[in-house]
Amino acid sequence: MPLTILVVDDDLGTRLSISDYLDISGYSVIAAENGQEALRLVEQYQPHLIVTDIAMPEMDGYELIKRVRARPVFRLLPVIFLTAHTSTKERIRGYQLGCDNYLPKPFELEELGVVIRSLLERSQLIESEWRVRLADPVTDVSETASKPVALKSQPTLEISLTQREREVLDLLTEGLSNIAIGDHLHLSPRTVEKYVSSLLRKTDSNNRAELIRFALKHNLIS
Repeated sequence: MPLTILVVDDDLGTRLSISDYLDISGYSVIAAENGQEALRLVEQYQPHLIVTDIAMPEMDGYELIKRVRARPVFRLLPVIFLTAHTSTKERIRGYQLGCDNYLPKPFELEELGVVIRSLLERSQLIESEWRVRLADPVTDVSETASKPVALKSQPTLEISLTQREREVLDLLTEGLSNIAIGDHLHLSPRTVEKYVSSLLRKTDSNNRAELIRFALKHNLIS
């Protein structure tokens, strides 16, 4: 079954061009012209990724993602912002709300396709590893009677993390934004970002998706 992508943009031409390109690429595509409509589609179809404009009537992209991220089931849902507004302040706001990537308008559909594939591969891998982590190690009595079961496939890697870094890492794996993590730990978003940067450096990860994968693989999550 093809993965479902939600495309949100108040410009009909942009919405149609993206939808047609993704449809040809093999995805199942649903579309909305504003955040309010998109929020209903998220609940109805539970897409695997969202591509959204920021400046839209009724509900903009920022508010859409804020509401989507408020639902635990959607905290790791990949989000790409497409926007003509690319100031540092606006990008920071988007990342704090949980955006995974920005593409400035005008953009190339081929580049969008590459970003989508990369984010989907990572999110599917993270979801798969979460299922393995949460699964009962003894799944088939008949099989376990004839062969031993390995309770842990990966040993815990010895990495020196502070207590606060571990707390931030635990909340990151739940898909929380910097603002939400700061609210939980009574820290400013900037301070949270410093802890995230430290975690990326210590685990030799390039981004948060790789960090979460690393943490799952090496049992760094409490």
